[in-house]
Amino acid sequence: MSQSKAVRWVSSLGSAVRSQLADLGHASRLLVRLVGLSGAALSRFGLVRDQILFLGNYSLVIISVSGLFVGFVLGLQGYYTLQRYGSAEALGLLVALSLVRELGPVVTALLFAGRAGTALTAEIGLMKAGEQLSAMEMMAVDPMRRILAPRFLGGIIAMPLLAAVFSAVGIMGGWLVGVALIGIDAGSFWSQMQSGVDVWRDVGNGIIKSLVFGVTVTFVALYQGFEAQPTPEGVSRATTRTVVVASLAVLGLDFLLTTLMFSI
Repeated sequence: MSQSKAVRWVSSLGSAVRSQLADLGHASRLLVRLVGLSGAALSRFGLVRDQILFLGNYSLVIISVSGLFVGFVLGLQGYYTLQRYGSAEALGLLVALSLVRELGPVVTALLFAGRAGTALTAEIGLMKAGEQLSAMEMMAVDPMRRILAPRFLGGIIAMPLLAAVFSAVGIMGGWLVGVALIGIDAGSFWSQMQSGVDVWRDVGNGIIKSLVFGVTVTFVALYQGFEAQPTPEGVSRATTRTVVVASLAVLGLDFLLTTLMFSI
Protein backbone atom coordinates (compact mmCIF):
# COMPACT_ATOMS: atom_id res chain seq x y z
CA MET A 1 0.00 0.00 0.00
CA SER A 2 2.81 2.38 0.89
CA GLN A 3 4.55 1.46 -2.36
CA SER A 4 1.39 2.27 -4.30
CA LYS A 5 1.16 5.65 -2.59
CA ALA A 6 4.78 6.36 -3.45
CA VAL A 7 4.16 5.49 -7.09
CA ARG A 8 1.14 7.79 -7.24
CA TRP A 9 3.11 10.58 -5.55
CA VAL A 10 5.98 10.26 -8.03
CA SER A 11 3.50 10.13 -10.91
CA SER A 12 1.71 13.28 -9.76
CA LEU A 13 5.02 15.03 -9.23
CA GLY A 14 6.16 14.08 -12.71
CA SER A 15 2.89 15.29 -14.22
CA ALA A 16 3.20 18.61 -12.40
CA VAL A 17 6.80 19.10 -13.53
CA ARG A 18 5.90 18.18 -17.12
CA SER A 19 2.99 20.62 -17.06
CA GLN A 20 5.19 23.42 -15.74
CA LEU A 21 7.85 22.72 -18.37
CA ALA A 22 5.20 22.75 -21.10
CA ASP A 23 3.88 26.10 -19.84
CA LEU A 24 7.42 27.48 -19.73
CA GLY A 25 8.07 26.35 -23.29
CA HIS A 26 4.80 27.87 -24.47
CA ALA A 27 5.59 31.16 -22.73
CA SER A 28 9.07 31.20 -24.27
CA ARG A 29 7.63 30.71 -27.75
CA LEU A 30 5.17 33.54 -27.17
CA LEU A 31 7.94 35.83 -25.95
CA VAL A 32 10.11 35.09 -28.98
CA ARG A 33 7.19 35.80 -31.30
CA LEU A 34 6.36 39.08 -29.55
CA VAL A 35 9.98 40.19 -29.81
CA GLY A 36 9.92 39.32 -33.50
CA LEU A 37 6.72 41.30 -34.02
CA SER A 38 8.04 44.40 -32.23
CA GLY A 39 9.65 45.69 -35.42
CA ALA A 40 6.36 45.36 -37.29
CA ALA A 41 4.59 47.16 -34.44
CA LEU A 42 6.93 50.14 -34.88
CA SER A 43 5.70 50.51 -38.46
CA ARG A 44 2.30 51.37 -36.97
CA PHE A 45 3.63 53.60 -34.24
CA GLY A 46 0.21 55.14 -33.62
CA LEU A 47 -0.89 51.94 -31.92
CA VAL A 48 2.26 51.87 -29.77
CA ARG A 49 1.83 55.56 -28.91
CA ASP A 50 -1.72 54.94 -27.75
CA GLN A 51 -0.53 52.13 -25.49
CA ILE A 52 2.26 54.26 -24.01
CA LEU A 53 -0.32 56.93 -23.23
CA PHE A 54 -2.75 54.35 -21.84
CA LEU A 55 -0.20 52.60 -19.61
CA GLY A 56 1.44 55.85 -18.53
CA ASN A 57 -1.85 57.45 -17.54
CA TYR A 58 -2.80 54.36 -15.57
CA SER A 59 0.38 54.49 -13.50
CA LEU A 60 1.60 58.10 -13.49
CA VAL A 61 -0.36 59.39 -10.50
CA ILE A 62 0.38 56.51 -8.15
CA ILE A 63 4.04 56.45 -9.20
CA SER A 64 4.45 60.21 -8.68
CA VAL A 65 2.80 60.16 -5.25
CA SER A 66 4.73 57.06 -4.21
CA GLY A 67 8.01 58.59 -5.40
CA LEU A 68 7.35 61.75 -3.40
CA PHE A 69 6.72 59.89 -0.16
CA VAL A 70 9.64 57.52 -0.74
CA GLY A 71 11.81 60.62 -1.14
CA PHE A 72 10.41 61.99 2.13
CA VAL A 73 11.28 58.79 3.98
CA LEU A 74 14.74 58.56 2.42
CA GLY A 75 15.42 62.18 3.40
CA LEU A 76 14.45 61.60 7.02
CA GLN A 77 16.11 58.22 7.49
CA GLY A 78 19.20 59.23 5.56
CA TYR A 79 19.66 62.41 7.56
CA TYR A 80 19.40 60.69 10.95
CA THR A 81 21.83 57.98 9.79
CA LEU A 82 24.42 60.30 8.21
CA GLN A 83 24.25 62.73 11.10
CA ARG A 84 25.83 60.11 13.37
CA TYR A 85 28.98 60.21 11.23
CA GLY A 86 29.00 63.94 10.57
CA SER A 87 28.11 63.46 6.88
CA ALA A 88 24.68 65.04 6.69
CA GLU A 89 25.78 67.06 3.62
CA ALA A 90 25.92 63.78 1.66
CA LEU A 91 22.15 63.35 1.99
CA GLY A 92 21.58 64.30 -1.65
CA LEU A 93 24.02 61.62 -2.80
CA LEU A 94 22.35 58.99 -0.62
CA VAL A 95 18.87 59.84 -1.88
CA ALA A 96 19.93 59.95 -5.53
CA LEU A 97 21.86 56.68 -5.49
CA SER A 98 19.11 54.86 -3.63
CA LEU A 99 16.55 56.00 -6.18
CA VAL A 100 18.34 55.68 -9.50
CA ARG A 101 20.03 52.38 -8.66
CA GLU A 102 17.36 50.43 -6.83
CA LEU A 103 14.15 52.01 -5.59
CA GLY A 104 13.26 53.83 -8.79
CA PRO A 105 13.27 50.81 -11.14
CA VAL A 106 12.06 48.25 -8.58
CA VAL A 107 9.20 50.17 -6.95
CA THR A 108 8.08 51.48 -10.35
CA ALA A 109 7.96 47.94 -11.72
CA LEU A 110 5.96 46.70 -8.72
CA LEU A 111 3.49 49.57 -9.00
CA PHE A 112 3.32 49.11 -12.77
CA ALA A 113 2.48 45.43 -12.29
CA GLY A 114 -0.26 46.23 -9.81
CA ARG A 115 -1.82 49.03 -11.86
CA ALA A 116 -1.12 48.78 -15.59
CA GLY A 117 -0.24 45.07 -15.62
CA THR A 118 -3.57 44.03 -14.17
CA ALA A 119 -5.34 46.33 -16.63
CA LEU A 120 -3.56 44.64 -19.54
CA THR A 121 -4.41 41.16 -18.26
CA ALA A 122 -8.05 42.05 -17.69
CA GLU A 123 -8.31 43.71 -21.10
CA ILE A 124 -6.84 40.77 -23.01
CA GLY A 125 -8.74 38.26 -20.89
CA LEU A 126 -12.06 39.99 -21.52
CA MET A 127 -11.32 40.17 -25.23
CA LYS A 128 -10.71 36.43 -25.18
CA ALA A 129 -13.84 35.77 -23.13
CA GLY A 130 -15.88 37.90 -25.55
CA GLU A 131 -14.39 35.94 -28.48
CA GLN A 132 -13.00 39.11 -30.00
CA LEU A 133 -9.61 37.45 -30.55
CA SER A 134 -11.28 34.51 -32.28
CA ALA A 135 -13.26 36.91 -34.45
CA MET A 136 -10.05 38.64 -35.50
CA GLU A 137 -8.55 35.30 -36.49
CA MET A 138 -11.68 34.54 -38.54
CA MET A 139 -11.10 37.83 -40.40
CA ALA A 140 -7.45 36.83 -41.10
CA VAL A 141 -6.14 39.41 -38.61
CA ASP A 142 -3.32 38.18 -36.38
CA PRO A 143 -4.27 39.17 -32.79
CA MET A 144 -0.65 38.97 -31.69
CA ARG A 145 0.41 41.46 -34.32
CA ARG A 146 -2.58 43.77 -33.86
CA ILE A 147 -3.28 43.50 -30.11
CA LEU A 148 -0.36 42.02 -28.17
CA ALA A 149 2.71 43.41 -29.95
CA PRO A 150 1.79 47.14 -29.61
CA ARG A 151 1.00 46.65 -25.93
CA PHE A 152 4.24 44.74 -25.40
CA LEU A 153 6.32 47.47 -26.99
CA GLY A 154 4.34 50.21 -25.27
CA GLY A 155 5.00 48.69 -21.84
CA ILE A 156 8.73 48.40 -22.55
CA ILE A 157 8.93 52.07 -23.53
CA ALA A 158 6.68 53.31 -20.71
CA MET A 159 8.59 51.62 -17.89
CA PRO A 160 11.86 53.64 -18.08
CA LEU A 161 9.89 56.86 -18.44
CA LEU A 162 7.85 56.09 -15.33
CA ALA A 163 11.00 55.07 -13.42
CA ALA A 164 12.62 58.39 -14.35
CA VAL A 165 9.54 60.25 -13.06
CA PHE A 166 9.66 58.23 -9.83
CA SER A 167 13.35 59.00 -9.27
CA ALA A 168 12.99 62.69 -10.12
CA VAL A 169 10.00 63.18 -7.82
CA GLY A 170 11.74 61.18 -5.10
CA ILE A 171 14.83 63.41 -5.29
CA MET A 172 12.63 66.46 -4.98
CA GLY A 173 10.98 64.87 -1.95
CA GLY A 174 14.40 64.29 -0.39
CA TRP A 175 15.30 67.91 -1.11
CA LEU A 176 12.12 69.18 0.53
CA VAL A 177 12.81 67.22 3.70
CA GLY A 178 16.58 67.72 3.83
CA VAL A 179 16.88 71.35 2.70
CA ALA A 180 13.52 72.99 3.27
CA LEU A 181 12.53 71.15 6.45
CA ILE A 182 15.73 70.14 8.23
CA GLY A 183 17.97 72.90 6.95
CA ILE A 184 20.84 71.19 5.13
CA ASP A 185 22.78 73.51 2.84
CA ALA A 186 21.24 73.37 -0.63
CA GLY A 187 24.59 73.77 -2.37
CA SER A 188 26.03 70.78 -0.51
CA PHE A 189 22.92 68.74 -1.25
CA TRP A 190 23.17 69.24 -5.02
CA SER A 191 26.98 69.30 -5.33
CA GLN A 192 27.41 66.00 -3.50
CA MET A 193 24.79 64.46 -5.74
CA GLN A 194 26.38 65.82 -8.91
CA SER A 195 29.88 64.65 -8.03
CA GLY A 196 28.87 61.23 -6.67
CA VAL A 197 26.34 59.97 -9.21
CA ASP A 198 27.93 58.48 -12.32
CA VAL A 199 25.81 58.78 -15.44
CA TRP A 200 26.80 55.47 -16.98
CA ARG A 201 27.36 53.27 -13.94
CA ASP A 202 24.44 54.48 -11.82
CA VAL A 203 21.84 56.06 -14.09
CA GLY A 204 22.65 53.73 -16.98
CA ASN A 205 22.28 50.63 -14.84
CA GLY A 206 18.95 51.93 -13.57
CA ILE A 207 17.74 52.38 -17.14
CA ILE A 208 18.83 48.84 -18.03
CA LYS A 209 16.94 47.50 -15.03
CA SER A 210 13.85 49.45 -16.06
CA LEU A 211 13.96 47.99 -19.57
CA VAL A 212 14.35 44.44 -18.26
CA PHE A 213 11.52 44.96 -15.78
CA GLY A 214 9.39 46.48 -18.54
CA VAL A 215 9.84 43.39 -20.70
CA THR A 216 9.13 41.08 -17.75
CA VAL A 217 6.05 42.77 -16.32
CA THR A 218 4.42 43.50 -19.68
CA PHE A 219 5.03 40.00 -20.98
CA VAL A 220 3.67 38.37 -17.82
CA ALA A 221 0.54 40.55 -18.01
CA LEU A 222 -0.06 39.76 -21.69
CA TYR A 223 0.68 36.05 -21.29
CA GLN A 224 -1.69 35.66 -18.35
CA GLY A 225 -4.44 37.49 -20.20
CA PHE A 226 -3.87 35.57 -23.43
CA GLU A 227 -3.92 32.21 -21.63
CA ALA A 228 -6.75 33.02 -19.21
CA GLN A 229 -9.83 30.84 -19.11
CA PRO A 230 -12.63 32.66 -21.00
CA THR A 231 -14.78 33.04 -17.90
CA PRO A 232 -15.11 35.78 -15.26
CA GLU A 233 -13.41 33.51 -12.72
CA GLY A 234 -10.61 32.72 -15.16
CA VAL A 235 -9.94 36.39 -15.88
CA SER A 236 -9.96 37.15 -12.15
CA ARG A 237 -7.42 34.40 -11.41
CA ALA A 238 -5.23 35.52 -14.31
CA THR A 239 -5.22 39.09 -12.98
CA THR A 240 -4.15 37.85 -9.55
CA ARG A 241 -1.41 35.69 -11.07
CA THR A 242 -0.10 38.69 -12.97
CA VAL A 243 0.60 40.62 -9.77
CA VAL A 244 2.16 37.64 -7.97
CA VAL A 245 4.32 36.33 -10.82
CA ALA A 246 5.44 39.76 -12.04
CA SER A 247 6.34 40.96 -8.54
CA LEU A 248 8.38 37.86 -7.74
CA ALA A 249 10.08 38.01 -11.14
CA VAL A 250 11.02 41.67 -10.63
CA LEU A 251 12.53 41.03 -7.20
CA GLY A 252 14.46 38.00 -8.41
CA LEU A 253 15.76 39.79 -11.51
CA ASP A 254 16.74 42.80 -9.41
CA PHE A 255 19.04 40.65 -7.29
CA LEU A 256 20.51 39.00 -10.38
CA LEU A 257 21.06 42.26 -12.26
CA THR A 258 22.54 43.99 -9.22
CA THR A 259 24.97 41.13 -8.76
CA LEU A 260 26.05 41.28 -12.39
CA MET A 261 26.26 45.07 -12.63
CA PHE A 262 28.19 45.86 -9.48
CA SER A 263 30.47 42.84 -9.39
CA ILE A 264 32.12 43.74 -12.70
